Amino acid sequence: MYFSILQSQDNFQGWMTEPASLSAGAKQMQKKQSVDIHLMKHEREVGVPSKKLGSAPDEKERSTSEIRKDYVYGSTGRLEKTDIASLVSDQAASRNCELYLPASSDPSAAESSEDSEEEDIYSDAEEIERKKILRCETTSSEHKLSVAPEMDILEYCRREWRGNTPVANKMRKGYEAVAQKFASIRRVRGDNYCALRATLFQALSQATQLPSWLQSEDLTMLSENLLSKYDWIKQWQLKEKLGKKMGKISDEIKEYLILLRKKWKTISEIKGPLEKQEACDKLFRNEEEEYRLYEALKFLMLNTAIKLYSDDKNGKRVPVFSWLLFARDTSSNPCQLMHNHLNHIGHSGGLEQVEMFLLAYTLQYTIQVYRLYKYNTDEFITLYPNDPEEDWPVVTLITEDDRHYNVPVSMCQETML
Repeated sequence: MYFSILQSQDNFQGWMTEPASLSAGAKQMQKKQSVDIHLMKHEREVGVPSKKLGSAPDEKERSTSEIRKDYVYGSTGRLEKTDIASLVSDQAASRNCELYLPASSDPSAAESSEDSEEEDIYSDAEEIERKKILRCETTSSEHKLSVAPEMDILEYCRREWRGNTPVANKMRKGYEAVAQKFASIRRVRGDNYCALRATLFQALSQATQLPSWLQSEDLTMLSENLLSKYDWIKQWQLKEKLGKKMGKISDEIKEYLILLRKKWKTISEIKGPLEKQEACDKLFRNEEEEYRLYEALKFLMLNTAIKLYSDDKNGKRVPVFSWLLFARDTSSNPCQLMHNHLNHIGHSGGLEQVEMFLLAYTLQYTIQVYRLYKYNTDEFITLYPNDPEEDWPVVTLITEDDRHYNVPVSMCQETML
């Protein structure tokens, strides 16, 4: 929708330049066009899509759904048939647009801009102003905190969603449902790494042992081995090293993977829950190390994607999400996945829905997500992947829009029992 609006506004720019003199007929036409423009602006502000602006994307989505059908699971575990567009519809439109726009020097700018657009649609004037003030108050105190201190989850909900819009009411009900199991919430910094940050934070917070895939002796040679097989990996991009070739930074990838193993091992060996939490908080205040861990995770996701793609081509059984991952026009193979998606994570975009499956499969963790905007539907609680191994640990996240993720903490006593 946002992409359609931007395209249409660009088309309108030529109309809005007034010539030196106009005939009566031309003035009448200009007046009509001006009214049309204001009408569309009004429709955008109140959240009503314009049929004219949405016609092109709708046509594209129809053709996609006619060509390609696959299966996905809802939170109930039932196999449901849906099209590719519906799986990633909550993020695909804005994601495809972002791929071809110049990246901001501030990685959080894109997400902040999207959040402000959401406010125009979902919030009343009082709520928009209140959120602006809240951001100003928390910027100075939480500037270096990747995961903010915990606060009561219902109090957080009251501060964030005071409006009387249908979306605000749904969010409150969603938070009330989550509060039946979790007492508190920790806000996660939104800089296009938030899905990786929230997942890794939760995984390390409850880690009791080093995962088997981190114990592999081949881990430190992964970047070198992949580079020897796939020349296109030379175009892999690291945070703040855009434009440098993979051949020159493969040693850095190796260091990042070693760092991930070292930190995971150290934290998992801490027995006391308070001491373990303090170690996690300390790690997520170290910005340099933190971003290295995320880049390590991204590279491991690429490695997993290559294995899945190869297995599928060789006739081996692969999870359903793998079909969806490579069914997209922008990631029909691992090379495209790297260029159009993984290289952009943390820079100009975050993880899409199908890439949440890839992250979970890479970590061998079940990622349970409370999707608040899906409250009162089968997708309110979604598992990534849908059919995890029984011995995989579970981490829980909260999202209001499938773009930004926070973490619920402090399970209620009844839930623990």
